[in-house]
Amino acid sequence: MITQETAGALAAVLDDAQTSVSDTPSLADTHTLTVDDAYAVQAALLARRTARGERPTGVKLGFTSEAKMAQMGVSEIIVGRLTDAMRVVDGAEVELARFIHPKVEPEVAFRLGRDVDPHDPDADLADCVDAVAPALEIIDSRYRDFRFTYEDVVADNTSAAGYAVGPWLPVRDVSDLAVHLTHGGSRAEGTTAAILGAPVNALRALLDMARRRDVPLRAGDTVLAGAATAAVALTPGVTTCEVAGLGRVSVRSV
Repeated sequence: MITQETAGALAAVLDDAQTSVSDTPSLADTHTLTVDDAYAVQAALLARRTARGERPTGVKLGFTSEAKMAQMGVSEIIVGRLTDAMRVVDGAEVELARFIHPKVEPEVAFRLGRDVDPHDPDADLADCVDAVAPALEIIDSRYRDFRFTYEDVVADNTSAAGYAVGPWLPVRDVSDLAVHLTHGGSRAEGTTAAILGAPVNALRALLDMARRRDVPLRAGDTVLAGAATAAVALTPGVTTCEVAGLGRVSVRSV
């Protein structure tokens, strides 16, 4: 287990990469990290951001597709943290100069209607959701040449960089809805079933991770359940995510 001082130093490396918009080598080049170590670095990274005045706004899940898990050689999701500095208003402009090599993914977002105690044995996260919406997530790995380990991704706050959420709607079944991602002249098609078989399964997995990783789940938090298609490079233009029965959300990158 790395020391708190080392976790803080590695968090500083990643934070500096993000704020200076310059990539950094894999942490594995200089340190052997366990998954616990990686979450300690992530926590230190979030502490740096909140010390600058950022406010936590929710959580995001990664590796929610079987193909991605197999690619990374893992069997569980990863959890990252969202802040208000990452939030993009639906339809608004987002400056590409903020990012190193951004990509964008279509997702389903849930909103928590009340605080959740992950250690409550009777807690059911799905019962605490009061709204659902289409969403876009901007991911931006801070690692050079996209060379990273599983632990690197966790430490880097699961590549969290930005997110936009469409209009919130009352809770409904989103188990197998068609998803369309359009960007410029390209189009990707998928289904919400790609998210652990159904997005509600992501909520169950999140509750378990929140219990083990001491992730707070508060009323009003946004939960990004995971990608419904492969990510595409974010370049200048309009990106739109449309989820059948939920509507659409878009951003304009400049």
